[in-house]
Parts: sequence; C-alpha cells; structure tokens
Amino acid sequence: MTLVLGLLQLYSFVIIARAIASFFPVNPSSPFAPVVDLLYRLTEPVFAPVRRVLPPMGGLDLAPLVVLLIINFIIVPILV
Repeated sequence: MTLVLGLLQLYSFVIIARAIASFFPVNPSSPFAPVVDLLYRLTEPVFAPVRRVLPPMGGLDLAPLVVLLIINFIIVPILV
C-alpha cells in the first residue's frame, strides 16, 4: 500500500513539473529538452483522455488539475 502511495505522490510531482515546464519554451538543442520530453511522455497518456472529456476552455488546459484531484481522491482514503 505504501508503494502505491509513493508512486501516486511521485506522479503528482511529475505533473507539477510538467505544468511548470509548460510555461517556458525549450529549444530542442537545450540540455533541458530530454527532461521536458520525458515529462511529456510520462503525463500525456493520462492527460489525453481527460482532455477529451473536458469542454474547451479557451486555451486553458485543466487536465493537470483534474488528474491531480483524482490522485488526491485516491490518496486520501489510503492515508485514513
């Protein structure tokens, strides 16, 4: 059970890191490009289905917020 909790918390940090990275344009030749690419590859399979369900919000991507809320709904019963 603690392994699941740890993985969910780690994935939450990955989501937050991706959200922060999305504010900064990264040149493909930048040393940070592989890290940003990894963040996108880890989160996009989860974000894509959420985006299909959410209505368009004028360029605002709420998928990270929704996924973080779902993770928190899973974590809270584990901690109780």
